[in-house]
Amino acid sequence: MNSVIIAVMVMVLLSLVRVNIVIALIIGAIVGGLSAGLDINETIKAFNAGLGDGATIALSYAMLGTFAVAISKSGITDLLSNMIIKKVGNSSSSMQFIYIKYLMLTLILFAAISSQNLIPVHIAFIPILIPPLLHSMSELKLDRRVVACVITFGLVATYMLLPIGFGGIFLNEILLKNLVDSGVEASRAQLPVAMSIPVLGMFLGLLTAMFFTYRKKRVYDVSMILESESEKNEINSFYILIALVSIVTALGLQLYTNSIILGSLAGFVIFIVAGVIKANQTQDFFTKGLKMMGMIGFIMIAANGFANVINTTGGVETLVTSISDLIGDNKSLAVLLMLVVGLFITMGIGSSFSTIPIIATIYAPLCMQLDFSAMATITIIGTAAALGDAGSPASDSTLGPTSGLNVDGQHDHIWDTVVPTFIHYNIPLILFGWFAAVYVF
Repeated sequence: MNSVIIAVMVMVLLSLVRVNIVIALIIGAIVGGLSAGLDINETIKAFNAGLGDGATIALSYAMLGTFAVAISKSGITDLLSNMIIKKVGNSSSSMQFIYIKYLMLTLILFAAISSQNLIPVHIAFIPILIPPLLHSMSELKLDRRVVACVITFGLVATYMLLPIGFGGIFLNEILLKNLVDSGVEASRAQLPVAMSIPVLGMFLGLLTAMFFTYRKKRVYDVSMILESESEKNEINSFYILIALVSIVTALGLQLYTNSIILGSLAGFVIFIVAGVIKANQTQDFFTKGLKMMGMIGFIMIAANGFANVINTTGGVETLVTSISDLIGDNKSLAVLLMLVVGLFITMGIGSSFSTIPIIATIYAPLCMQLDFSAMATITIIGTAAALGDAGSPASDSTLGPTSGLNVDGQHDHIWDTVVPTFIHYNIPLILFGWFAAVYVF
């Protein structure tokens, strides 16, 4: 078996039996390196070489967590939570509960979509918006797995379809550029159309999660939620104003400098200068922020080491080129194999943005050889790259939702985020991507 498949399978299987994802990534990387013919020293060297690429992300998430705790201290999140809890408390009929439940899910979906284009902060909104809503979710007995599906859909489907913000980077700057460089006569106008059918599959998966799979009530321990919110803050209008100023400042600096670290730091400093947080409390706030978001940082660091081992082995190129030996002239089989291989590569690398340059150089000539149209080629490569992003244990599209939903320790990353998103998004992406490439385009 190919070293990439072995590494990813080991990582996924260990994760499914609840081995910590960081440990699973390290073991998967070692097994993958050894199976490719690297010795233990070469494997560890490759793993260590990739760790540095995740350091910036780790520090960014730690500072973001610190900023989120500071925002919570201001009382603005309590104000939001109290408004929703009041509405829930005043709802006497089941229809009113259902209305509030789906209104909340719709607003979270809008926030996730907006985080990719309108206010391109990616997952930065999650630790700020989601934790204050957990109490309200528990009152509604809302299954957090559906919330994870809603957030992941907003994060992934948006950049696949809308060529704005992160979608502009994915579609125009990466996908289109690599296709044109590989000789495919594609245009910007074709990209959203070609990706629309795979995204439709994701949308149907979202509706299935919302109205069928996770529509039943799920009970959470409210005492654990209240314990995680042990410091209920007094609503202070001045503090609320400072929180709004700090959020706008942090957002503006992040967009201007493309640095979550600088934006979060500036927002945090505003809280200190305004007296909302005392200077001698900063250690406590950073510790709480690290507790909230630090695990994501460590996972992303380990994921970068894992990805570097995979790239060092040369297993990705071997896996992709081996497809042509199996395909022959069978277009239907060709599409299916390209999508499945894309799934394994993206789950291993953890980023669809990084997957396109790897597979496009080989997939594009293969598609032209099999006489696929430009639209079909866009669909195949775009879907193959995005596959796995919604189902990888090491993707920020799954790590982000978990960071917000697991503040009180009642939401498992693998079984409550990764498995639900894999089932509802990756499977439809394969089916609808295959159908679009073979029968539509």
